[in-house]
Amino acid sequence: MDIKLLRRIGARLAVAVTTAAILALAGCSSTPPGAESTDSTDVLGGSLAHPKSRWVPVAWSDLPGFDDRAVAQGWGVMLTNCMRPNAAIAPLCDDLRNLTLASASEQRAWLAAHWQPYRIESLSGQRQGLLTSYFEPVFTAMRTRRGAFTVPLYTPPADLTERPRWFTRQQIETLPQVQAALSGHEIAWLADPIDAMMLHIQGSGRLLLTEPDGTQRTVRLRYAGTNDQPYRSITQWLRAQGVTRIAPWPDAVKVWAAQNPQRVDQLLWSNPRYVFFQEQPLSGADFSEGPTGAQGVPLTAGRSIAVDRASIPYGTPVWLVSNGALRLQKLVVAQDTGSAITGAVRADYFAGTGAEAGRLAASINQPLYLWVLWPKQ
Repeated sequence: MDIKLLRRIGARLAVAVTTAAILALAGCSSTPPGAESTDSTDVLGGSLAHPKSRWVPVAWSDLPGFDDRAVAQGWGVMLTNCMRPNAAIAPLCDDLRNLTLASASEQRAWLAAHWQPYRIESLSGQRQGLLTSYFEPVFTAMRTRRGAFTVPLYTPPADLTERPRWFTRQQIETLPQVQAALSGHEIAWLADPIDAMMLHIQGSGRLLLTEPDGTQRTVRLRYAGTNDQPYRSITQWLRAQGVTRIAPWPDAVKVWAAQNPQRVDQLLWSNPRYVFFQEQPLSGADFSEGPTGAQGVPLTAGRSIAVDRASIPYGTPVWLVSNGALRLQKLVVAQDTGSAITGAVRADYFAGTGAEAGRLAASINQPLYLWVLWPKQ
C-alpha cells in the first residue's frame, strides 16, 4: 500500500482497530448458510475458473457511475463480506478494515491499486442479463394448529437425505405415510397457503409467533433443506392457464385463489419443490440483520445479491448496473444463491425485510450488467 496513504490515515487507526476487533469477533461465530455447503474448499474457493461465464478485464473507467461516493456507500458490505471471505479476498481483509475511516477517494485509490475489474459475459459473449429481487417476508403464525392457522411449516424429516429425491409437494400434503413421517416436525402454522409458498420461494422469513400460553415473539426461519424436486414457477403456471393479472405478487395471486378456491391445490402442486426450515430466535442486533445467505454471512438489504456460483464465486464484490423500475449503479457482493438464479449475467437483489421490501422486490425484473472486482494476481 502507498506509504503516504498509510500516513494520512494513521491518526484514525485507533477507531478502525476497534471496528476490526468487532468484525473479527463476529467472524468467529458459526453461522450455517441458507442453501449451500460452507466447506471452504467448495463454496469459498478463490479460483478464476468459471464454468458458466467469461471474465473480460476492463479499465476502471468502463464501470458506469463508479465514483468515490459509490465506493464509500458500498464499503460496509465489503466489511461484512470479510466475516467469511473467499480464499482470494481473505488476504485483503486487514487492509479493508484499516481503511474503514479513510476518505472515499483513499478507499477508491486502494481499490484501483489492488483490484482488477472484469466484465461478466456468457460463454457466447452475451453481456446483458436479468435482475430480479427477493426479500425476507414477515407473517403472523401460531405455534400450534388453531382456528384458521392450518398450514404447517416443517423442520427436515429424518430420512430426507436417504433418497435422491424426497416426496413432491402434492405427496407431502396428501399421503398419510408422508404426513406420519413429518409428525412432530411442525415449527409453526400459517393461515394462508400462499404465504407458506412465499416462504418456500424466498427460502427464509420472520414469524410473529404466538405461543400456546399466549406470549408473542419474533423468530426467523432459515432454510434447512428441500425435497430436491425441481422448482416450477406458479406465476408461469397461472399464465399458462390464461391468467393475466398476477402482479403484484402475492396479492394478485391471493385474489385469484379467493375466486378459484377449488383450484388452489392445483396451483400449489404445480411447484413440486418443498422447503424445510430451522428456527432461529431473534434478539438485539439480529433484528436489523438480514437472513444468512449461502456464503454464511448476514445479507445486507440493497447490497447483497444471489448469483450462480458457477459464474461468480460467493464473497465477490460486484459492480451492478440495471435500469428499469429501479435504477441501480452500485457496489454489491455476491453472497447468496437460488434455484432459479442460473447463468452468467444473472442476479437476485436482496431488497430487505417486510412488506415494503416485498413490494420493491416484486417490481424488479429488468436488464442487468455486471462487473466483478477481483484481487490482482
